[in-house]
Amino acid sequence: MKKYASFSGTVTMIQDHFVSSDEELNGCFKLMSLLGEDGSIINFVISPTTYFLDRVVVSVGDIVTGYYDVNVPVILIYPPQYQALIIVKNNPYQNVKVDYFNSQLVSSDGQLRLNLSPYTPILLQNDQPFTLSPANRNLLVVYGTATFSIPAQTTPYKIIVLC
Repeated sequence: MKKYASFSGTVTMIQDHFVSSDEELNGCFKLMSLLGEDGSIINFVISPTTYFLDRVVVSVGDIVTGYYDVNVPVILIYPPQYQALIIVKNNPYQNVKVDYFNSQLVSSDGQLRLNLSPYTPILLQNDQPFTLSPANRNLLVVYGTATFSIPAQTTPYKIIVLC
Protein backbone atom coordinates (compact mmCIF):
# COMPACT_ATOMS: atom_id res chain seq x y z
CA MET A 1 0.00 0.00 0.00
CA LYS A 2 1.25 3.46 -0.82
CA LYS A 3 2.01 5.86 2.00
CA TYR A 4 2.03 9.40 0.72
CA ALA A 5 4.31 12.20 1.84
CA SER A 6 4.57 15.66 0.34
CA PHE A 7 6.90 18.59 -0.14
CA SER A 8 5.85 22.14 -0.99
CA GLY A 9 8.02 24.79 -2.50
CA THR A 10 8.76 27.17 -5.33
CA VAL A 11 9.78 25.63 -8.64
CA THR A 12 13.35 26.76 -9.35
CA MET A 13 14.15 24.53 -12.32
CA ILE A 14 12.51 22.18 -14.81
CA GLN A 15 14.75 20.29 -17.21
CA ASP A 16 14.81 17.10 -19.26
CA HIS A 17 15.81 14.05 -17.24
CA PHE A 18 17.40 11.13 -19.05
CA VAL A 19 16.54 7.75 -17.53
CA SER A 20 17.66 5.42 -20.31
CA SER A 21 19.63 5.22 -23.53
CA ASP A 22 16.34 4.37 -25.26
CA GLU A 23 15.76 7.32 -27.62
CA GLU A 24 12.01 6.75 -27.45
CA LEU A 25 12.09 7.92 -23.80
CA ASN A 26 14.11 11.09 -24.48
CA GLY A 27 12.13 14.12 -23.37
CA CYS A 28 9.45 12.03 -21.62
CA PHE A 29 10.87 12.58 -18.13
CA LYS A 30 11.55 15.90 -16.40
CA LEU A 31 13.48 16.87 -13.28
CA MET A 32 11.72 19.56 -11.22
CA SER A 33 13.57 21.29 -8.36
CA LEU A 34 11.64 22.85 -5.49
CA LEU A 35 12.91 25.31 -2.89
CA GLY A 36 11.01 25.06 0.40
CA GLU A 37 10.23 28.02 2.66
CA ASP A 38 12.91 26.78 5.09
CA GLY A 39 15.56 26.80 2.35
CA SER A 40 15.53 23.04 1.79
CA ILE A 41 15.73 21.71 -1.75
CA ILE A 42 14.16 18.60 -3.25
CA ASN A 43 14.09 17.21 -6.78
CA PHE A 44 11.09 15.42 -8.25
CA VAL A 45 11.33 13.12 -11.24
CA ILE A 46 8.25 13.79 -13.36
CA SER A 47 7.25 10.81 -15.49
CA PRO A 48 4.51 10.40 -18.09
CA THR A 49 2.34 8.84 -15.34
CA THR A 50 2.71 11.72 -12.86
CA TYR A 51 -0.77 13.11 -12.19
CA PHE A 52 -1.11 16.90 -12.38
CA LEU A 53 -4.29 18.06 -10.60
CA ASP A 54 -6.56 19.87 -13.08
CA ARG A 55 -3.96 19.19 -15.81
CA VAL A 56 -2.14 22.44 -14.98
CA VAL A 57 1.12 23.41 -16.65
CA VAL A 58 3.79 24.21 -14.09
CA SER A 59 6.50 26.81 -14.71
CA VAL A 60 9.54 28.12 -12.85
CA GLY A 61 8.32 30.42 -10.05
CA ASP A 62 5.10 28.50 -9.36
CA ILE A 63 4.44 27.21 -5.85
CA VAL A 64 3.55 23.52 -5.96
CA THR A 65 3.20 20.49 -3.74
CA GLY A 66 4.60 17.18 -4.89
CA TYR A 67 3.40 13.87 -3.45
CA TYR A 68 5.50 10.72 -3.42
CA ASP A 69 5.41 7.22 -1.93
CA VAL A 70 7.66 6.99 1.14
CA ASN A 71 7.85 3.20 0.74
CA VAL A 72 9.74 3.44 -2.57
CA PRO A 73 13.53 3.19 -2.23
CA VAL A 74 15.46 6.33 -3.18
CA ILE A 75 19.07 6.96 -4.09
CA LEU A 76 21.13 8.66 -1.40
CA ILE A 77 22.08 11.95 -3.02
CA TYR A 78 21.73 15.61 -2.19
CA PRO A 79 19.35 17.15 -2.86
CA PRO A 80 16.97 14.24 -2.31
CA GLN A 81 15.25 12.99 -5.44
CA TYR A 82 11.81 11.37 -5.41
CA GLN A 83 9.50 9.96 -8.07
CA ALA A 84 6.55 12.39 -8.16
CA LEU A 85 3.19 10.62 -8.17
CA ILE A 86 1.08 13.79 -7.97
CA ILE A 87 1.82 17.48 -8.51
CA VAL A 88 -0.60 20.15 -7.28
CA LYS A 89 -0.20 23.83 -8.15
CA ASN A 90 -0.98 25.59 -4.89
CA ASN A 91 -4.15 27.70 -4.82
CA PRO A 92 -5.21 29.89 -1.87
CA TYR A 93 -8.87 28.98 -2.44
CA GLN A 94 -8.52 25.22 -2.10
CA ASN A 95 -6.92 22.63 0.14
CA VAL A 96 -5.69 19.25 -1.02
CA LYS A 97 -5.20 16.03 0.94
CA VAL A 98 -3.73 12.85 -0.51
CA ASP A 99 -4.13 9.91 1.82
CA TYR A 100 -5.83 6.59 2.48
CA PHE A 101 -9.42 7.09 3.69
CA ASN A 102 -11.03 4.27 5.71
CA SER A 103 -14.61 2.95 5.71
CA GLN A 104 -15.73 6.05 7.66
CA LEU A 105 -13.93 8.29 5.13
CA VAL A 106 -11.40 9.39 7.76
CA SER A 107 -7.81 9.90 6.61
CA SER A 108 -5.11 7.54 7.90
CA ASP A 109 -3.64 10.31 10.06
CA GLY A 110 -7.07 10.95 11.62
CA GLN A 111 -7.02 14.63 10.64
CA LEU A 112 -9.80 14.82 8.02
CA ARG A 113 -13.25 13.28 7.64
CA LEU A 114 -15.17 13.56 4.38
CA ASN A 115 -18.87 14.29 4.27
CA LEU A 116 -20.03 13.45 0.77
CA SER A 117 -22.90 15.22 -0.90
CA PRO A 118 -24.81 13.90 -3.92
CA TYR A 119 -23.08 16.67 -5.90
CA THR A 120 -19.50 15.73 -4.97
CA PRO A 121 -17.78 14.60 -8.17
CA ILE A 122 -15.89 11.35 -7.61
CA LEU A 123 -13.56 10.74 -10.53
CA LEU A 124 -10.73 8.55 -11.76
CA GLN A 125 -7.41 10.14 -12.69
CA ASN A 126 -8.54 10.25 -16.33
CA ASP A 127 -11.58 12.38 -15.31
CA GLN A 128 -14.05 9.53 -15.85
CA PRO A 129 -16.72 8.98 -13.17
CA PHE A 130 -15.93 6.53 -10.38
CA THR A 131 -19.14 4.64 -9.61
CA LEU A 132 -18.27 2.72 -6.44
CA SER A 133 -17.75 3.93 -2.88
CA PRO A 134 -14.54 5.90 -2.35
CA ALA A 135 -14.14 4.35 1.13
CA ASN A 136 -11.08 2.21 1.89
CA ARG A 137 -9.04 3.75 -0.91
CA ASN A 138 -6.24 6.19 -1.60
CA LEU A 139 -7.85 9.49 -2.53
CA LEU A 140 -6.85 12.95 -3.67
CA VAL A 141 -9.37 15.26 -2.03
CA VAL A 142 -9.88 18.89 -3.08
CA TYR A 143 -11.81 20.91 -0.52
CA GLY A 144 -12.37 24.41 0.86
CA THR A 145 -13.25 25.10 4.45
CA ALA A 146 -13.25 22.49 7.20
CA THR A 147 -14.48 22.43 10.77
CA PHE A 148 -12.08 22.94 13.69
CA SER A 149 -13.05 19.58 15.20
CA ILE A 150 -10.74 16.59 15.36
CA PRO A 151 -10.94 15.15 12.84
CA ALA A 152 -11.78 18.22 10.80
CA GLN A 153 -14.83 17.64 8.62
CA THR A 154 -15.41 18.91 5.12
CA THR A 155 -17.58 18.41 2.08
CA PRO A 156 -15.08 18.05 -0.79
CA TYR A 157 -15.23 20.01 -4.02
CA LYS A 158 -13.89 16.96 -5.83
CA ILE A 159 -12.44 13.51 -5.10
CA ILE A 160 -9.94 11.74 -7.35
CA VAL A 161 -9.68 7.99 -6.70
CA LEU A 162 -6.06 6.84 -6.98
CA CYS A 163 -6.42 3.32 -8.37
